[in-house]
Amino acid sequence: MSINRVCISGNLTRDPEMRSTGSGMAIMQLRMAVNDRRKNPQSGEWEDAPNYIGVVVFGQRAESLSRFLSKGSKIIVDGKLRWSEWDDKNTGEKRSKLEVVADDIDFGSSRSEGSGGGNYSAPSAPAASADPVFEDDIPF
Repeated sequence: MSINRVCISGNLTRDPEMRSTGSGMAIMQLRMAVNDRRKNPQSGEWEDAPNYIGVVVFGQRAESLSRFLSKGSKIIVDGKLRWSEWDDKNTGEKRSKLEVVADDIDFGSSRSEGSGGGNYSAPSAPAASADPVFEDDIPF
């Protein structure tokens, strides 16, 4: 058995890019920055180091979410990893990428919310598996 699940949170590095398939299915491409803490070997100080991750959303969910997302939006993505490989049309070289296919996207607080106001408001549905009775028992 294998498990392919990922949950990441970060900020969008650009506005969503929308396109559609020949049959009309919406596809939204996102690019996220997810920070990692690393110790600088020269200074000994801890620093944030961004990881840039591609996310793809399909169908009606893509159309709905595109109205609320923009560069800088904080989101939490739950999904699975997908690896793709293709031949570059210009160079003929093999290219590949690893991206997250989103099953669920939740809105985090925007960068400006901490100072008294957000730049968007959108309802987020509670997770299907969330049980409010045990919500206070989470140790983190």
